[in-house]
Amino acid sequence: FAMEYGLHECLPLYSGGLGMLSGDHLKSASELGVPLCGVGLLYQAGYFRQYLNMEGYQQESYTENDFSTMPLVLVRDEDGSPVKTSVDLPGRVLWMQVWKIDVGRIRLFLLDTNIEENSRTDQNLTDFLYGGDAEMRICQEIILGIGGPRSLCAMGVTPTVFHMNEGHAAFLGLERIRTLMKDHSIGFETAREIASASNCFTTHTPVPAGSDSFAPELMEHFFSSYHPELGLDFGDFLALGQTDPEQSTEHFNMTVLALRLSQRRNGVSRLHGETSRSMWQVLWPALRTEEVPITHVTNGVFHKTWLSPDMRGLFDRYLGPKWREDPADPAAWQHAASIPAVELWRTHETRRARLVAYTRRRLQKQLEQRNASSTEVAAAGEALSPEALTIGFARRFAAYKRATLLFHDPERLERIVGDAERPVQFIIAGKAHPKDEQGKDLIRRIVGFAREDRFRHRIVFLENYNMEVARYMLQGVDVWLNTPRRPNEASGTSGMKAVVNGAIHMSVLDGWWDEAYERGAGWAIGKGEMYEDTELQDEVEVRAIYDILEKEAVRLFYDRGPDDLPRGWVELMKTSLVKLCPTFNSNRMVKEYTTGAYTKAHRRHAALMADSMRRARALTEWKSRVREAWPQVDVKRVDADLENPRVGEAHEIKVEVFIGDLDPSDVAVQVHRGPLDQHGNIVDGTTIEMEACGSTESGVILCTSAAPLRHSGRQGFTIRVIPRHEDLEDLVDLPLVVWG
Repeated sequence: FAMEYGLHECLPLYSGGLGMLSGDHLKSASELGVPLCGVGLLYQAGYFRQYLNMEGYQQESYTENDFSTMPLVLVRDEDGSPVKTSVDLPGRVLWMQVWKIDVGRIRLFLLDTNIEENSRTDQNLTDFLYGGDAEMRICQEIILGIGGPRSLCAMGVTPTVFHMNEGHAAFLGLERIRTLMKDHSIGFETAREIASASNCFTTHTPVPAGSDSFAPELMEHFFSSYHPELGLDFGDFLALGQTDPEQSTEHFNMTVLALRLSQRRNGVSRLHGETSRSMWQVLWPALRTEEVPITHVTNGVFHKTWLSPDMRGLFDRYLGPKWREDPADPAAWQHAASIPAVELWRTHETRRARLVAYTRRRLQKQLEQRNASSTEVAAAGEALSPEALTIGFARRFAAYKRATLLFHDPERLERIVGDAERPVQFIIAGKAHPKDEQGKDLIRRIVGFAREDRFRHRIVFLENYNMEVARYMLQGVDVWLNTPRRPNEASGTSGMKAVVNGAIHMSVLDGWWDEAYERGAGWAIGKGEMYEDTELQDEVEVRAIYDILEKEAVRLFYDRGPDDLPRGWVELMKTSLVKLCPTFNSNRMVKEYTTGAYTKAHRRHAALMADSMRRARALTEWKSRVREAWPQVDVKRVDADLENPRVGEAHEIKVEVFIGDLDPSDVAVQVHRGPLDQHGNIVDGTTIEMEACGSTESGVILCTSAAPLRHSGRQGFTIRVIPRHEDLEDLVDLPLVVWG
């Protein structure tokens, strides 16, 4: 389930990276034969088209999509009638129909409310992607999250696993619970156990503004008749989406709801997983940060969508069929090192020349649309050079992506781009959200710089960044530049698309580049430092960019032998292909989702549904009993033999724990131990379960541990008690902890 899908420019149902990722996910699932379908919305206008006024300020326009000319079909039932389903909105029923796109072997179902059963206002609900106010957004997310599962049911599609791609689809967790309660006459907690066990959730942003949230009043307006169907009063319903239910005015957060109603949760890079665990520890306050149940599956890209035909032919000749059949196999990419330097470089030069020609045509068209003079239009035909070192930067213009960082020292940048013998040129593109005035101002400032005589024809801004513009840029640039403020870039995938086309990636160590970078396969801006003073951070990192350009990139690019080949640069291209392409592709990504989430969730769902949901009912009852008795649990006594400890020796620890009305089998007692930092906190600790060695009639259990000391230096340990049950997958399923 996703709010946007980027498949091709003829299907403008995307705004940026999230949509591209959703589209690539479906394409790889088709190649791998994963039994998956996609669900989204079919937009009458979609995302805006960008154009700039004479001052360089972003303007937005919308073009109505003609569904009859797009590669999709209306889904019909056996008698030929369109399949229609409905959801309840305040004071009315909203109807929707379903369209289908075949993405290889994968079906993508898209919901559309522009039908005669609805009022004109409701027909417009699926007009725009990320448009309108909070009411329109909540309606769209009700359509996706509640209407989506109902539409699948109406078509006879009965998945066992549901994957929420970002929080926009989180209402599906509620709808699955409601359906289970209704169909099987079970309570909320049992239905939640089953639904959550087979829900997967991927969060795509560490930026708080990236999580949709709605005021309590708006939630009550739209869900006043829905929450009673769940057997919840409004306060308990609202608490599902709040970090602190005691604060009744706190907004209902869709990411919080998705985290609470899924059992498999992940970020989209290793660093993003770490950031997300810190960011959302508030939902599991009894756990250590590293235990917060958010893992990571690093994003990847579908090579065939983004690869130029020229490079594809080169790979076919020298890599063989394996790179197509299994792009995640490192052995397939080893042969990239054997591509003749002259062929790789001439292929790349052809694509750079093609990019420059495309850019010139597009610039001239942009100027004509702004009624520029014929002199300006003619001059745009001379912009850029097909032989110069070409750097691409294309992003959503959010402040943390720092699109203007490059212009921090205009005089130094002028020297870099203005070198007559070794020129450097930049092609920049990207959109700001229509309501993001700060982002629009960044574009205006860049356009202003590009119009100055010292930068004219060396720095250009391409309007209306889309899949077509992206392909030309990614396939033709020499360097792909990325400058987010760490750790705000969840992953980023454009650099992966550039790398497979032979470009060299230059980025701050954020998102995917934090785990991908190694010397000789691209450039790192800084060493992963994070500063409290953001101005200082900008100053340090822009100097690093200039240094890399002046001392490494420009020299390597223009250092040619008698054959006019930059052999050092070509080796950099080959190393990037060999090292990065096998890992950062969507086939590897979908395999990880399938083995690490989908199949496990499917088995868990089957186990809990079997035998009239016997195990789900029993687990629910057990959790209720443990929650009620848990306040009694207490660590009464700890004895430890710690006199003159030596590395390698086992030192016995004995513990007495009061468990009250609980049975000893309901709990596990653990020792958490490890080195101490300067504040006396355990760092990089390990957790060992203690052995039960007896109990008393007064509800006290006795436990012991004799694990050997592994390291010298200051060590510490602590005791904790947690619930234990054979059907409890991990601690976070019932995050009750008593620390000693």
